[in-house]
Amino acid sequence: MSFKKIASNEQKLLYIALSIILLYLSPLFILGENAHIRVHDNLDSNLAWYKVLKESGQIFGGVHSTIPQIINGLPRNALGTEFSGIVWLHAIFPTMIAYAISQSITRFFAFVGMYLLLKKHFLHEKKYAVITIGTALAFALTPFWPSGMLSTLGMPLALWAFLNIRNGEKGWKNYLVLALLPFYSSFVLGFFFFLFAMGIFWLTDVLRKKGWNWSFFFSILFMTSVFMLVEYRLVYSFIYDDEPNTRDEYFHARLPFWWVTRLTFKNFVLGHTHVMTVHGLFILLVTILALIVVIWKRLWQQEKVFVFLLALNFILSAWYAFWFYKGWLPLTERFHFMDTFNFARFHFLRPLVIYMGFALGLKIIWDYNTLKNTIPYFILGQIVLLCLFNDEFIYRKKPTVKEFYAEELFQDIEKYIDRPLDSYRVASIGIHPAIAQYNGFYTLDTYNNFYPLTYKYAFREIMDKELAKNKRLRTYYDEWGGRCYIFTDQLGKHYMFKKNSSETLKNLQLNIEPFKQLGGEYIFSALPIENAAEIKLELENVFESDTAAWKIYLYKAM
Repeated sequence: MSFKKIASNEQKLLYIALSIILLYLSPLFILGENAHIRVHDNLDSNLAWYKVLKESGQIFGGVHSTIPQIINGLPRNALGTEFSGIVWLHAIFPTMIAYAISQSITRFFAFVGMYLLLKKHFLHEKKYAVITIGTALAFALTPFWPSGMLSTLGMPLALWAFLNIRNGEKGWKNYLVLALLPFYSSFVLGFFFFLFAMGIFWLTDVLRKKGWNWSFFFSILFMTSVFMLVEYRLVYSFIYDDEPNTRDEYFHARLPFWWVTRLTFKNFVLGHTHVMTVHGLFILLVTILALIVVIWKRLWQQEKVFVFLLALNFILSAWYAFWFYKGWLPLTERFHFMDTFNFARFHFLRPLVIYMGFALGLKIIWDYNTLKNTIPYFILGQIVLLCLFNDEFIYRKKPTVKEFYAEELFQDIEKYIDRPLDSYRVASIGIHPAIAQYNGFYTLDTYNNFYPLTYKYAFREIMDKELAKNKRLRTYYDEWGGRCYIFTDQLGKHYMFKKNSSETLKNLQLNIEPFKQLGGEYIFSALPIENAAEIKLELENVFESDTAAWKIYLYKAM
């Protein structure tokens, strides 16, 4: 395969890349609710939150307002800013149309950002078109966390704008990019760490006597200010909200040295679920080959950016792992913000770092190695590998969106109870409470990492005996509590028992009085409870549907 021949028609390569992105997205548009998508931190939470927020009438609710449908009044601030584009997509469109559009926006701008960044600032020559477009395409296909939007995949576009400004450009396009990205990304889930890195970048320039470059400095300040305005709820909660919340009991520093050392290398090779880069095969091989060339030919100075990115990649992996090292305890006890804010997320910079390193590694092989003709194969291999990580393949054994939310099934339950939904409270066992929330039920359980500690303690009383049986569950709830679920020793951290399950709940020890005190009347259980009468639960009915993944045993508190 002739590398030069492939690179000769850049426009054609761009059309091919965009066509592949459309093909990658097509299952979402074609299958709709019958598509398979990520469950963790997606179906089990965010997608239900958007629907609850839309139907609550509290999109513009004040900083002291609450969402009555969740835990008798979840703080409105827990569901993020109304200035987020994804909130409005879900407010305007049905869930899966909004989801598909959001995926399309994110992947398109991820491609454009990486393409512009590489083409303008790192791989100027036309001969590198295959590397530039191929890397941008691969980057755009990474299985990012859906509700993060452009929090990580928008970083190349932001870096392109910042480098333009740093180099003295005055164009309005750069500031437009910096102004708009905060409306489709998250500050705490990506851009806080990116902007911090930009600040270090600016300071490094100053220390290297390259001048103060006030345009660059004020551009960083400008984007940070836009984020502060967009994320005003976060700012208010962090500075002014003094009510103890579950973030106050998030304890991360508990792992021994040998464990975090192992986690460093695991993360370096495999990545993290929220910033999956799928780099452990082709990209890692390219990186190793390029590093060998750098060492063999002593190209440390010529390829200093590549070497820096490789070192930074490892440092970010180590930082992520060592954030959980128990040696931090003295500092976290002294400085409370080290527990309430997850500084481990500096590793959210890794997708940008890894794919820039991939492109520069390919360039080194092209410039200095006889293996240059293998470059298209490395790129193609990475793209094919990423296509195999498409949600429709990865989650094909999970319920579809329609089966997961099981709207017909829960409509039957609603009709059976035959009371206004806001007149009683429910909780779930063996399924995610987001399912009941999505269907309009008022739930005592939830998945949110920001709610009052007083509620966490009150809810704990329901399952106090079950937590006493299981140290792992007890630590999980007491030292985090984001999943405010009815945990049982028997089921552990399993929340998706399908209707074909033959398991039953034996010797369940729940305290129903605290449940009733919180307003609880019904429990939606995915499994039959053998000793229901002993714990003052009465089986009312059993519900099943061809379009649902679950069988629901409806129990009423006596």
